Amino acid sequence: MANEVPSGSSPAAPRAAGAGDRAPLVGWAVPVTATLCALVVAVPVASFSGAAAPLALGDAGPLVRWGLPIVGTVHDLAASFTIGLLLVAAFLAREGTTTRRRETAAQMAFLSAVVWLVSATVVLYLTLGELAGISPSSSGYLSELIGNAWSLELLRLHLGVVLLVVPVVALTAYVRSRAALGWTFVLALLALVPLAFAGHSAGAIGHRTAVAALTLHLVGLTVWVGGLMAIAALLPVLGPALADTVRRFSTVATWCYVLIAVSGVLFATVTVGSLKNLATPYGVLLLVKVALLVVLGVAGYAQRSTVVARGVDSARRFGRVAAGEIVLMAAAVALGVVLGRTPTPVPEPVELTPVLDLTGWPLPEPFTWSRLVLTWRTDWLFALLAVTAIGLYVAGFVRLRRRGDRWPVHKLYLWVLGWVVFMWLTSGGPGVYGRVMFSMHAAAHMGLMTVVPVLLVPASAITLALRALPSRQDRTLGPRELLLALTQSRWAALFASPVVAALLLLGSLAIFYGTPLLAWALTTHVGRVLMVAQFSIVGYLFVWAFVGTDPGPRMWSAPVRSMVLGATLAGQAFLALAVMRTDSLLASEFYTTIEVPWVSDLQADQQFGGMVALGTGYLPVVALLLMVVLGVYTRAGRQAEPGRHG
Repeated sequence: MANEVPSGSSPAAPRAAGAGDRAPLVGWAVPVTATLCALVVAVPVASFSGAAAPLALGDAGPLVRWGLPIVGTVHDLAASFTIGLLLVAAFLAREGTTTRRRETAAQMAFLSAVVWLVSATVVLYLTLGELAGISPSSSGYLSELIGNAWSLELLRLHLGVVLLVVPVVALTAYVRSRAALGWTFVLALLALVPLAFAGHSAGAIGHRTAVAALTLHLVGLTVWVGGLMAIAALLPVLGPALADTVRRFSTVATWCYVLIAVSGVLFATVTVGSLKNLATPYGVLLLVKVALLVVLGVAGYAQRSTVVARGVDSARRFGRVAAGEIVLMAAAVALGVVLGRTPTPVPEPVELTPVLDLTGWPLPEPFTWSRLVLTWRTDWLFALLAVTAIGLYVAGFVRLRRRGDRWPVHKLYLWVLGWVVFMWLTSGGPGVYGRVMFSMHAAAHMGLMTVVPVLLVPASAITLALRALPSRQDRTLGPRELLLALTQSRWAALFASPVVAALLLLGSLAIFYGTPLLAWALTTHVGRVLMVAQFSIVGYLFVWAFVGTDPGPRMWSAPVRSMVLGATLAGQAFLALAVMRTDSLLASEFYTTIEVPWVSDLQADQQFGGMVALGTGYLPVVALLLMVVLGVYTRAGRQAEPGRHG
């Protein structure tokens, strides 16, 4: 390996690429060995569980029955290896002026992504045979696949994976900068999401809980497995950077393990149901997978407390420890693939009502104001997000206090209160009744867009994170560096301007309620998730543009911000009145189909929803206006501090 010179210093000799800087052939032994071990586990386990058993009716043949679990195993490991290499290249491993670690990782990620793409295409090809009960060798099979790839939901999901992996292949072939590889890492993670909808969660009771749990489980397991495989494969080129890389990955792995554990419990409650079902083939495989993950957790903890804590002084020693973990991880991946194809012991609901069919939830009790306050159905994706956000803020608060720094307690209270309101809007009465009543739907979304951000933005979470997180001195991208890059980017300057933020807020409302997006959000899980995310982010940007105190673009003058807020109030009033006065019913097909008994007049409920939206949006904007005016009197004090106002 060429001698390493820290990036940014002058090298003593011209840059030279040694043999260790090229994609090492020995590195490919890691994913190949892991794949072989996984297949050794997948084949007999599939035979035991019935995942590859012939169907009494509509059997597509052994090629489909055995091809799907085998190719699926290759697919998952290729996805893991690709994502792990991108993680190491973009965020974990440092680069010197005489090293090519990032380029080596990108080269390997390109080849791994090609395998990922090919295996995803094969899974798509074989899935039609399973759905239609026809052999891939039958006449007209390819034309049937092309004709139904978008119309059949399961095929559409697998096609989505293929379409998302294609740009991953292209990017890994050409990009080499940290930022570009970081964005490629994010895109690769997004390619995992359709798989959550293609699993058992697509047809299980508690569909939304299962989808959320499986999404988190896939992300956690893929990053954990792939990251360790990538470090092991890159051992010949990491050299002096190995210790820092392993130490940073150890933190990532800990978060992944927690994510796997929590999501696994949630998913098991949906797919297993009761303890007696653990005696079924599905339950037995689940217990074996849990045992493997427990062993891996213990091994990871031992490695973190010994190898990582004392420093990685030998690549060979680390390689031996990692090899055993990778074998167990490969077995866990294989079990996961087979589990996804094994019939679950929980039966489908006997009576499928229109409300349950379209929303994924049973019809709640008749609406009353007390039930609006007290009703609760946990939306685990958003609940976990809120709990994590509160936990991270508390951790930063405690870290500052322990080192003697001060942080206002009232900001902590605002942050906690904001996320509690977020959970109530998504899991409480507004979230429950908002699925079947337009008025409560409008109240929940205006609350997410205006009320929650008014509580969160003054908590100055970005400033707290920048003060609590350690900075990296080797020019790699850690959490603090990513936050700084985000707040100082041209995109932040654009979206944090009051005019753009106001246009985004008003435009989001107009487009959402004036197009079929409303019906899409009401009837699909992905639509609801994207809707909540979009309204929350747009609302946060809007409030941040007017009263944010975190580092970022310079704040506009108070008079200009006041005028923009006044125009926003007028725009909100216009949109609310348009909803109240229109003769057409929004999402009419959805609301007439579910036939909620206590909503006898849909038009009246829509008009009431317009009134609720007007009030819910009006009061927080007025509060913002008061905050802007009051901020004039303390502006001199804020200008003395570093940040947006300095």
